[in-house]
Amino acid sequence: MNIRNIIISATAATALAATLTGCNMYGKFKMPTDTQLTADYDAARCAEIDSMAFGNLRWQAVFTDPVLVDLIYQALDNNKDLANAKLNVDIAHAQLLGAKLSYLPSLAFTPNGAGAKYASNDFGWTYQIPLAASWEIDVFGKILNTKRGAAAAYRQAEDYRQAVRSQIIGAVANCYYTIASLQSQLQLNRTTAELWAESVQTMRDLKEAGRVTEAAVVQSNAQYYNILAAITQIEVSLHEMNNTMSLLMNVMPQTWVVSDDAKLVAPEIRRESVPMRELAARPDVRAAEESLAAAYYTTAGARSAFYPSINISANGGFTNLLGSFISNPGDWFIQLAGQLTAPLFSRGANIARLKAAKAQQQQALNNFEYAVMSAAAEVSDALTVYEKNAEKIGYVDKQVEALAQAVEINQELLAWGGSTTTYLEVLTAQQSLLAAQTAQIECRRASAQAVISLYQSLGGGR
Repeated sequence: MNIRNIIISATAATALAATLTGCNMYGKFKMPTDTQLTADYDAARCAEIDSMAFGNLRWQAVFTDPVLVDLIYQALDNNKDLANAKLNVDIAHAQLLGAKLSYLPSLAFTPNGAGAKYASNDFGWTYQIPLAASWEIDVFGKILNTKRGAAAAYRQAEDYRQAVRSQIIGAVANCYYTIASLQSQLQLNRTTAELWAESVQTMRDLKEAGRVTEAAVVQSNAQYYNILAAITQIEVSLHEMNNTMSLLMNVMPQTWVVSDDAKLVAPEIRRESVPMRELAARPDVRAAEESLAAAYYTTAGARSAFYPSINISANGGFTNLLGSFISNPGDWFIQLAGQLTAPLFSRGANIARLKAAKAQQQQALNNFEYAVMSAAAEVSDALTVYEKNAEKIGYVDKQVEALAQAVEINQELLAWGGSTTTYLEVLTAQQSLLAAQTAQIECRRASAQAVISLYQSLGGGR
């Protein structure tokens, strides 16, 4: 069979395959629209992107503190998780390149020689310098689906790398503002401890004057030690958070210089006009979509296994062995061949592989739908926390202001001596003020974390 006949046969087989199987083996992946969720998602991908929406802003526009910006750059350069994610992209790219090269013929250069001597005859030397080429004609989409699956895996690796990048940016920012919050709490407690030490001495003086009992001195002293104990716990938390930042930076543990009053001033929170578009922008959702696409191509490849494979091979080169004769000098030779391999006894195994591929494709669809729903819940939670925390800050600020006045008034009344105010009322007011001031610091940290969480949940981190 010459090359022309082989190509004609392959073309006829292609036409027959197209008639028998339609586009199940050749069509590109399309998002299923059987459910409302997938239909909405498919439509959202075509919507115009709002570049000014909060989730689409570059991270440098969200985090503007110069110290934090330097830390984020350092983490993105050094973090091992991100480095491994980049290596996964390189691996997927190499696999994609290999899948693309499968369309090209394979070449092999295998020179060989041999000598033989029989009885009293001289040695007879033979040699062959061949170049062999083999090419599989992708009639039934085996190579095509492998290449498309590799392309989906490459895009999935890219999305995963972006997800890791977003997580690192958010983790550094969270760690930064947590360190600032802990430092503020530490300074507040140390200052309060100094004031409380003076209060203990004041209680002793009042006891000497007969104004309060020994119980007042003891309770005041107990609260002083309670504050000192709280300081040790804050110091432990601060030490751990500095170590966490060091891990993010991929350096040995050290103390990081962060301003106590570091605050995250968020830009305007502008949302996409199409909410589903926000979810489609998330790298974890896109990765789940690419996983579904890869599963689709695996199923299509499993269908291709039911059909024959067609190979064309060619050998050519220089040899001195022509038939059973040795000719010196040698001569050129060329050989052409075509081969069709059809599965006869592996149909049961192919059916099993197809069933498994279909089940895995359904799993990928289930995982994708869950990823979308989970992303929607995260956005909803993050937005609610952000909005409610903004309200809470106003209330806590007013609470601190009122309690500071209460402490001042009670201390003045107790010192005056003509009032019914007791040491217990002073003690309670001071404890309440410290708790409110701590809550105020925590509330501002929570506000920063709410902004970071909302930014991440909207797919931010570019």
